[in-house]
Amino acid sequence: MAVLAALFILAAGLVAWATVRPVPEAPAPEPLPPRPPLVVVQDLPQLTEQLERWGGSGAFTGGVLVARGDQVLFRQVYGEADRSLGQPLALDSRFRLASVSKQFTAAAILRLQDEGVLSVDDPLCRWVDPCPEAWAPIRLHHLLSHTSGVPDLMARPGWGVRRVTAATPDELTAESAQYRLQFPPGTKIRYNNAAYNLLGHVVQQASGLPLRDYLRDAFFAPLGMADTGYEDDASGVVMGYANLGGPPSPQPNHNVSIIFAAGALYSTLDDLLVWNRALHGGGLLSPESYAQMIADHAPADTPDERGRPRRDWGYGLFTNSLGRQVRPDFLDRQIYHTGSWSGFRNLITHQPDGDVTVIVLSNNFHQREAVFLLSQQGMAEALGRPFPTAMNR
Repeated sequence: MAVLAALFILAAGLVAWATVRPVPEAPAPEPLPPRPPLVVVQDLPQLTEQLERWGGSGAFTGGVLVARGDQVLFRQVYGEADRSLGQPLALDSRFRLASVSKQFTAAAILRLQDEGVLSVDDPLCRWVDPCPEAWAPIRLHHLLSHTSGVPDLMARPGWGVRRVTAATPDELTAESAQYRLQFPPGTKIRYNNAAYNLLGHVVQQASGLPLRDYLRDAFFAPLGMADTGYEDDASGVVMGYANLGGPPSPQPNHNVSIIFAAGALYSTLDDLLVWNRALHGGGLLSPESYAQMIADHAPADTPDERGRPRRDWGYGLFTNSLGRQVRPDFLDRQIYHTGSWSGFRNLITHQPDGDVTVIVLSNNFHQREAVFLLSQQGMAEALGRPFPTAMNR
């Protein structure tokens, strides 16, 4: 009995010691790598000359950043953030990304795949309940690669009303479920905002978080992207404009709720550089998932585009020799995506062999050609190619 009593007292003492001893602190997160100083950089003379002409005349309004690796070769902004206030753009101005947002949604799906939560081969119906019978053949892969056959928002009756009417993610999913497929999944390519909204629904179901919160927790906060997020009326995005005759007209009615997973993010030049360095440098996804993201998923019989070799259709990204479209041309393959919505026009492109990233963000919807040519001028000069002077029509 004395032995049992001693053992009891010893056990009680151990429990008490374990209860009061301090819990080891979790290891501190690794510090983020230092960012390049947020200053004007104009180390590309030909691009500088071009932008001083166009920026001074109003032919381009927005921001341009060119980097080789972590070295910024060019960073400057031109024009106004709000013409009514005479407020100039700043190096850290926030721009609406529009469809550039799709790569973030695609990366969220691939991150969840890396974590074993889902697979791009999952049936869509695993994550949608109730699920239309017509959607039974659709895999997440089809949504990511624009091969699902789900009718896009702009291909449906009543687009003009839907364009200006707010909607929740659940309402968008329910609306998509009302329509028949345009083609059997995997048989054709058709660019598709509705498919990316469905992917946003999947991220929310799989993670248990709103898409905006998942992107913040998985990507933006760990990368220090404090100027990137889901656009709302308090996000500080600059005013977008359109050329509708006379001075550029403001476009305040963005209603990004209807493209919540296809085009609703905002960001800055330098936040996007951080994102591109992490995405293409292997800091976000497993090698297998990244390879899926930039692979060509188009059906074999997909035709060329406007007489030129077609793009590779990846997950939220494209790959093509964009330099074919300017004069003099150059053939370097670039991984890229464009974006246009409610007063904004953007192009983000990366050349992996030279490790060159070019970011062009414009707050004028009708500066498409200027944005494209500037992106290729910056890319060509950074790579040491002949400097393009015009579009190759």
